[in-house]
Amino acid sequence: MSKVYPSAAEALADIVRDGQMIAVGGFGLCGIPEALIAALRDSGVKNLTCISNNAGVDGFGLGQLLATRQIRKMIASYVGENKEFERQYLAGELELEFTPQGTLAEKLRAGGAGIPAFFTQTGVGTIVAEGKEIREFEGRKYVMERSLVPDVSLVKAWMADRAGNLVFRRTARNFNPNVAMAGKITVAEVEVIVPTGEIDPDAIHLPGIYVHRIVHNPTPEKRIEQRTTRPAR
Repeated sequence: MSKVYPSAAEALADIVRDGQMIAVGGFGLCGIPEALIAALRDSGVKNLTCISNNAGVDGFGLGQLLATRQIRKMIASYVGENKEFERQYLAGELELEFTPQGTLAEKLRAGGAGIPAFFTQTGVGTIVAEGKEIREFEGRKYVMERSLVPDVSLVKAWMADRAGNLVFRRTARNFNPNVAMAGKITVAEVEVIVPTGEIDPDAIHLPGIYVHRIVHNPTPEKRIEQRTTRPAR
């Protein structure tokens, strides 16, 4: 059975609603599902809790949803590239749950594995641990972190077959596999779609059992956050 949808808008039409928790893959602007984010913006859903490594930049990535005030709360590791995020947060218009990067990855991985919580030393003795259970193991203190199970996950991959088996490309893999596994419903945006069975099973990075819908975007913009070049000689 093919999981391919004609467009990003059609793939999201009957699954996104106000007040949902939505996870989005990517690291900075690398490996973000550009078309799906734009379709989520255009859907008009609001009061969202968004889980992502970061909040994009002004006018691109999740920054588009901040501009339209569709995000109520961010669960993220890094937000330093977005002035609108800063403005909303300092004005008390946006909730923020700062999460150490490794902890965020594990919260998503645990959610996908059916593990409700885990203990980690990361954040013990800091504001990260405030209000959370602390337990001691072999003389060391650990903070309990709850896993994350988003209502919808939006991810980016390089290639998919029609059954949803995914292949990621280089650093664009980043948070995408964990985000995909955690979601109750996962939609993948891909650049290349091949017939089922064409991908060598050993080359599959994420099995199609975790992917419910596929959107084809063969020419993503792949914007770079900061371009640094060497002066011409």
